[in-house]
Amino acid sequence: MSTVIEQVSNLERRFTLAIPVDRIDAETETRIKRLARTVKMPGFRPGKVPMKMVASTYGPQVRSEVLSDEVNKSFGEVVDTNRLRVAGYPRIESLPNPADKSKFEFVATFEVFPEVAFGDLSGMVVERPVVEITEADVDRTIETLRKQRVRYEAKTDPSADGDRLIVDFKGVIDGVEFQGGSASDFTMVLGERRMLPEFEAAAHGLKKGDSKTFDLAFPADYFGKDVAGKTANFTLTAKDVAAAVLPVVDAEFAKAFGVASGEVAELRAEVKGNLELERKRRVFQALRDQVFKALRNQVVIDIPRALVAAEAERMAQSASQELQSRGSKGEAAQVSPSTFEPAATERVAMGLIVGELVRANALQATPEQVRALLAEQAQSYEKPEQVVAWYYQDTKRLGEFEAIALEQNVVDFVTKTAKVTDKPTAFSDLIGQPSAQ
Repeated sequence: MSTVIEQVSNLERRFTLAIPVDRIDAETETRIKRLARTVKMPGFRPGKVPMKMVASTYGPQVRSEVLSDEVNKSFGEVVDTNRLRVAGYPRIESLPNPADKSKFEFVATFEVFPEVAFGDLSGMVVERPVVEITEADVDRTIETLRKQRVRYEAKTDPSADGDRLIVDFKGVIDGVEFQGGSASDFTMVLGERRMLPEFEAAAHGLKKGDSKTFDLAFPADYFGKDVAGKTANFTLTAKDVAAAVLPVVDAEFAKAFGVASGEVAELRAEVKGNLELERKRRVFQALRDQVFKALRNQVVIDIPRALVAAEAERMAQSASQELQSRGSKGEAAQVSPSTFEPAATERVAMGLIVGELVRANALQATPEQVRALLAEQAQSYEKPEQVVAWYYQDTKRLGEFEAIALEQNVVDFVTKTAKVTDKPTAFSDLIGQPSAQ
């Protein structure tokens, strides 16, 4: 007799499972006999414990395990027979007082994966950045490398952008000090804009030993709620003022960044090669984001609640662990899954859409693609072959590159059909940095 599958909603299904009591009894007895061969109890040698004592002690647990196994087995058989694609875990509930006492009856309620229908992909519009790495881009990167090797020398002139200051400061609101408003030997670099504008402005023009008093209005949306929207009066004292001294780009500088020959031209070539890799990665990201957004807008899809709940729980656990690693404790480190439901919904939706596109068009990543991506990424390391070997020592490490290869296949598939326009773009705009330092 076939099982009747009830459609509760677009995705929710339900059916009844009936498991003969005598089957449960027989399997329970078999397992208890097997257990009796090795079970240990005080006063008895292993295997010599009376069967009644074994059944009395372990019977309820064994019976529960047998029932659970039979329910899972029966559920799986119905799912396979009816070719159901179950999303998440089913909810299994026993029926109280079944009419037929010779059977255990359960109701299984679950969701199935939705049908994903794609329209005409040729109507999608995608803008592809076309980027050329210029000598100016290399210059900016070299300048960043110089700043990584900056040193500071004491100066007697007034402080200016780029100078490092060591200061003491104290702030009061209505004559009362407030939390976070005071510090000693605080280090700041002018021009980095890590402080509020009024504070930076006050620090400009100071010489060693100078003090200044000034007012600072905290923004209404300032993260410190106790002071947001209020005006504080600060006293600022410069204990040290030092000017930045950047290294000369010479052989010593090149060697410091791994160029054994010391040739500056070779350093510039390596920098340009790394920028080319970054350019390729950023262009792909821009294309991927547009393709995924266009696919999401095109496809109307019912999203299984079970999958959203599972993803929100996973995201909450990850966030809680991150907070704990930063030192948060107790309730502050526990993030509610409900916080992540909107983001989890979108992740699940995109996973379903991309998954169906991959399945329907055989876009799975190949081992050759994964190895090529890994080899390309490894080129930025001193010994790329060792990097590749490390990843292949544990195939779980390849997951990141498998995901990238799959995304590339999806993007390539869509862009071959969609309307793609090329847009000349500066590298600095692509990575979201100012074009001038």
